[in-house]
Amino acid sequence: MKVLINAGPWLAVPPPGYGGIENVVATLVPALRERGVEVVLASVASSTLEADELIAVYDEGQFAELQKPYNQVMGIAHAHQARVAAELRARDDIDLVHDHVEVVGPAVLAALGGPPVLHTLHWDLRKHPAFYGAFPRSIAVNGVSDSQLARAPEALRAASLGSVHLATPLAGQDVRAERGEHLVIMGRICGLKGQHVAARICQKLGLPLVVAGPVCGRDSQAELDVVLQDPYHPLHSHPDVRCHLDQVSRYLDGDLVRWIGAVGGQERDELYASARAALFPIQWDEPGGTAVVEALALGVPPVGLRRGCLPEIIDHGRTGFLADTEEELAEYVQRVDEIDPEECRREARRRFSPGVMADRYLDLYDRVLRAD
Repeated sequence: MKVLINAGPWLAVPPPGYGGIENVVATLVPALRERGVEVVLASVASSTLEADELIAVYDEGQFAELQKPYNQVMGIAHAHQARVAAELRARDDIDLVHDHVEVVGPAVLAALGGPPVLHTLHWDLRKHPAFYGAFPRSIAVNGVSDSQLARAPEALRAASLGSVHLATPLAGQDVRAERGEHLVIMGRICGLKGQHVAARICQKLGLPLVVAGPVCGRDSQAELDVVLQDPYHPLHSHPDVRCHLDQVSRYLDGDLVRWIGAVGGQERDELYASARAALFPIQWDEPGGTAVVEALALGVPPVGLRRGCLPEIIDHGRTGFLADTEEELAEYVQRVDEIDPEECRREARRRFSPGVMADRYLDLYDRVLRAD
């Protein structure tokens, strides 16, 4: 089987730092190739993931351009998708397209009428109601959790083949570090991730917390000050910047609660693996939960609010804790030593390894091809 996997033009695969969809693709492709699938990767030229072919319009990821007004950047995704369409028109050896590009991907591919398509939904499905409310019947989709699909419009649910939980390469490794006293919250700083809740709880309980993640691509206060000191800077009023300034920074003291910006690679793994627990006080219905899966794989008990995909990933009382309120979350934070780290690792290997995800996608590919 030869599959074109469309990762989009926003970040390289794998991404140099933060990057959700691109990390998913970087996890999936090697496992598919181990199973004999040939992969044509549609990304940017700086992608280093080993694939059978790479097609690209842009040399580098275009994510930073998204901060500009829409009328200046609206052509980026379309230029990338036009390149994908041209590739599909020029050859007849692509059996299936596995698309990960929001809206533009399925819109163009449905109009093209080329090979069968599976489109993976990575985001909040309350967006784009007009498009999702009349979703193209020729495109099959999958979600990244059952809870995500349960909130989808009827037309989108009708096109769905089910959900495939996200995976992490860490589930097949044995990354360990000496356990410290700190807790960690990992991810892009924004109101939805709840860093302000985690910081408030830890300040109140006197527990050390490391906040790891970028603020609009900025990884230090000095970088943020450049934005804040210029009222005409395009990021000055960005919701993530305001969230950090108004809600998170009040709890940062550089000692008990520290913000360290984005971390990646071995530094990220060691920070996570040495933590007593990973906190997920999410303020929305999280669709996928990559960071939760990574915590389990590293033997770090996740403690979060009972929202979105978290109840599908965390077995309450066995591999982590789920709370219904901030007060309850604070109680569970103090009970994390009751969770066996080895049980977390075993669960990650069993449910969230790259091979498990690849096998699930191969099943969906087969269903798409048989239905074509």
